[in-house]
Amino acid sequence: MALDPAALPPSRDDRLATARARTSPRQRAMRELPTEDRPRERLAARGAAGLSNAELIALVWGTGSGGRTAFDLAVEALAEHDGLAGLATASGIELEAIPGVGAARAARLTAAFELGRRLLADWPSGRVAIRGPRDLADRLILQMGRLEREELRVVLLNTKNVVLAMETVYRGNVSASLVRVGELFRDAVRQHAAGVILVHNHPSGDPTPSPDDLHLTAEAVAAGRLLDVPVLDHLVIGHDAYVSLRDRGIPFERPGAGR
Repeated sequence: MALDPAALPPSRDDRLATARARTSPRQRAMRELPTEDRPRERLAARGAAGLSNAELIALVWGTGSGGRTAFDLAVEALAEHDGLAGLATASGIELEAIPGVGAARAARLTAAFELGRRLLADWPSGRVAIRGPRDLADRLILQMGRLEREELRVVLLNTKNVVLAMETVYRGNVSASLVRVGELFRDAVRQHAAGVILVHNHPSGDPTPSPDDLHLTAEAVAAGRLLDVPVLDHLVIGHDAYVSLRDRGIPFERPGAGR
């Protein structure tokens, strides 16, 4: 016997659509939604991982504006900036310009994204081991992929390829003619690092290595041999991708070589 669709209980989306159809935008408020559809109640029931991006942003904002719920504002903000990645890189002025957001909500969202970035930048000493370039790239694409300026960072490793620290040594035009190679190894020597990995970003979003990138890598590898602090790889970070120069066939020291 075929089921009658009309006899099935309405889905969450159907309930939301019905609630919105019955009320004008200025009459609708978060408290008027069914309890199980409110972000705070859904957080308690399902945990943060069970919420959508819009629901999480709605929780950060807490309240809506102009008759729209915080969830409505979040949906519109995500659509206007092409998703979470675009919203995370929007300036405070750009966030304030979204209808209904304003200065206070823009500030809350900026603070939330910054906390996320700082968490990614926090490398627990002795707990993060690097087995391959993706172990670094997956974390650093989120940190560096949308930076407006180039940054050159040095990841310091111990003899087991566990991260000791990550230092930002240069901001600006990362060029072999401008970067002092000795600066790349200053903290590595101080912390007795067994090896380093270079990482820098391309603000254009294209991680294809440039001739300058190759030149800088060659100079760094040569200096590392002299200092007995081998360079193990050089990652170039784009918007949503990366390139490992080791994987491209550039000769580097092997982990543990000569030790």
